Amino acid sequence: MTEPLHLDAVGQAELLRSKKISPTELVDLAIAAVERVNPRLNAVIHPRFERARSEARSVTTASTDGIAQPGGEFAGVPIVVKDLNCQIAGEPYHLGTRFLKARKFTATHDSYLYERLRRAGFITIGRTNVPEFGSTITTESLAYGPARNPWNTDHSTGGSSGGSAATVASGCVAVGHANDGGGSIRIPASECGLVGLKPSKGRVSLGPAIGESWIGGVVEGCVTRSVRDTAAVMDVLSGYEAGDPNTPPPPQRPYMSEVGADTGTLRVGLLSGPLLPGGLDHPDARESVAATGRLLESMGHHVETAHPPALNDPAFGDMFLAIVIAHIANDVAALEKQFGVTLTTDDIEPGNHLMAQFGNATNVVTYLGAVNWVQAWTRDVVSWWLPRDGKSGFDILVTPTLAGPPPKIGELSGDDSTERIREIMQYTAQFNMTGQPAISLPIHTSKDGLPMGVQFVGAPYREDVLIRLAAQIESAAPWASRQPAVRA
Repeated sequence: MTEPLHLDAVGQAELLRSKKISPTELVDLAIAAVERVNPRLNAVIHPRFERARSEARSVTTASTDGIAQPGGEFAGVPIVVKDLNCQIAGEPYHLGTRFLKARKFTATHDSYLYERLRRAGFITIGRTNVPEFGSTITTESLAYGPARNPWNTDHSTGGSSGGSAATVASGCVAVGHANDGGGSIRIPASECGLVGLKPSKGRVSLGPAIGESWIGGVVEGCVTRSVRDTAAVMDVLSGYEAGDPNTPPPPQRPYMSEVGADTGTLRVGLLSGPLLPGGLDHPDARESVAATGRLLESMGHHVETAHPPALNDPAFGDMFLAIVIAHIANDVAALEKQFGVTLTTDDIEPGNHLMAQFGNATNVVTYLGAVNWVQAWTRDVVSWWLPRDGKSGFDILVTPTLAGPPPKIGELSGDDSTERIREIMQYTAQFNMTGQPAISLPIHTSKDGLPMGVQFVGAPYREDVLIRLAAQIESAAPWASRQPAVRA
């Protein structure tokens, strides 16, 4: 029998169904793996080992309490969930803040996302490390300290799903819950050598606590080691829940059906250089796109240097920031109202405290002006994928996921890090605002041997095309044999 933790989640589920391993045995293996590597990675911050073991036993004894019901397609498969937007009633939920950590705060309800994971049979063995409020792209909160990259522990895991990415990359579990408001699925996937799909706006419900966040830019998903796992988990998570404000058209068939399906000949545009004027133009990032172009051409796709001109609009960064700071101000105000306090820099990190102050100082007209600007700009961006002037639109845009290799811990934190963050995250937040699906695939390595993802952006609501292409690339340029230094 292949070492169970080396398998992806679909493979683990098959192993469980064939009774070659029991849920209890598999969960125990995952827990032991976390116990071995977590002292070096600081990825899992809230273990729930005993409850996970209890849930694993219930899989084999026809549970009646609604937890880990037998028969789900992933019954008995261990996962981790991020300590942001995936609540489990009665369990710690701290959003990366010292304020909630000091109060030992616990969630009051299950999120719809967790209910879907639970119905599918997944067993959560722990909650993972996040930056405070998920507001940056490195996981280095003052509350819990930095999560460390299993490829090189001096380097960042990315953020804000860095703890989940480190846990999956190190082989403890095959799937980690993740979410993405400006790159927080794709960036950790890139830095940790994983598959990270940002689904379309509204594809996965944020309920019941939230309708939408960051004008729909925040989406839920996962990080995985295989394309088929990403497809299978998206089949579990996707779909309307009562009262959701935005739900995209449903896929024509399950996403798992797209794995191995024919892509046809796709029209692909390659981004030839940085989007920001004078922005970071790292040779490894440039080569990642060039090499991907050569690979796609060898697979029979039509490739040309092209991208939506609207992506070069320098106003985007300020408009995106105006939306984000307003929502951070609202998050801080909600905590203050809930607990009857005024939060200071002793409670939340100085950067978030400052953004909340800026958000509070932004008047309604300015905020709505930013929203209107982004929505008009979105029409210009998305038109590149649509037929125009008698020509077919593009199917795929290829960009670096990040404008360079994984930075070292500390490089993107601190009071002077704002410009460095803007430079390295040039390629991801745009597609949160347009609502398009985008996936980071681990097909490039820096000259120092660190993972560097390549981003593929699809037309609106075309996760199916992205999954077809990603599976084709995985077959042509497999990454499963590459292993990090810290491995369970």
